[in-house]
Amino acid sequence: MMLDPAGRDSFETFFRAHYPSVVRALVVVSGGEPEAEDLAQEAFARVLERWERVRAMESPVGYVYRTAFNVNRNRLRHLARSLRHSAVPAPEIDPATEVEARSELRRVLARLPASQREALVLVEWLGLDADEAGRVLGIEASSVRGRIHRARRTINEHLGGEDD
Repeated sequence: MMLDPAGRDSFETFFRAHYPSVVRALVVVSGGEPEAEDLAQEAFARVLERWERVRAMESPVGYVYRTAFNVNRNRLRHLARSLRHSAVPAPEIDPATEVEARSELRRVLARLPASQREALVLVEWLGLDADEAGRVLGIEASSVRGRIHRARRTINEHLGGEDD
């Protein structure tokens, strides 16, 4: 992250550097780009409100990922409550609009518990190590490794192949 002329970390610089990767991570976690963009915007708005405290943290980017995942969990709880009170079935994803391999991977990822998807995105896609991912998720590194192991096993059962 770059420093502003006064020597303080600039939220604008932080936002520009990390917003795209947060959105990409949330696409996998939430299942769609519009939802991911909404979640990322909400997470960054919350970070901005607390920027003086967040910028002094060991891992401000970890804080924004954790905030984004929490916003997504809240969204899912709200949607679940809404579905329980409504008779309208959830819309199906049209696999004809996606490349077949990508569609199949999304279906498998969607079957994973959110905790496993989050750990997988942080470590495998964003390149965080288990310790960093653990700080983002508020869990121990060993729990992150366990979640990733279970996620990989499930993916391999559905798609076949080796655990790379």
